[in-house]
Amino acid sequence: MSETQSSTEEHHKPDLYEIRLKGHLDVRWTYLFEGLNLTHESDGTTILTVQVVDQPALYGLLRKVRDLGLPLVSVLQVDPNWANGPNVNKNKDPIIRKKGD
Repeated sequence: MSETQSSTEEHHKPDLYEIRLKGHLDVRWTYLFEGLNLTHESDGTTILTVQVVDQPALYGLLRKVRDLGLPLVSVLQVDPNWANGPNVNKNKDPIIRKKGD
């Protein structure tokens, strides 16, 4: 008697996060954050928008931010269906944009 169990990972959608950093990251930083959207805010911060499959992936990204010495302001989980947010696609090249573009 064999029972088929589906993994919870197969049904889990990636979570969307905004990681806010102090200062505006230059274009040269984009290669370190492949697949992320970078947005320069008018308050002088940069938001990295990223989809992560699980908590270890998020911690890995935060470890990279720490190791690079980038000043972390906040980490916020956001609703992936938010109305005015960027179209986040992990297969896209990273972009840098200014708020309102």
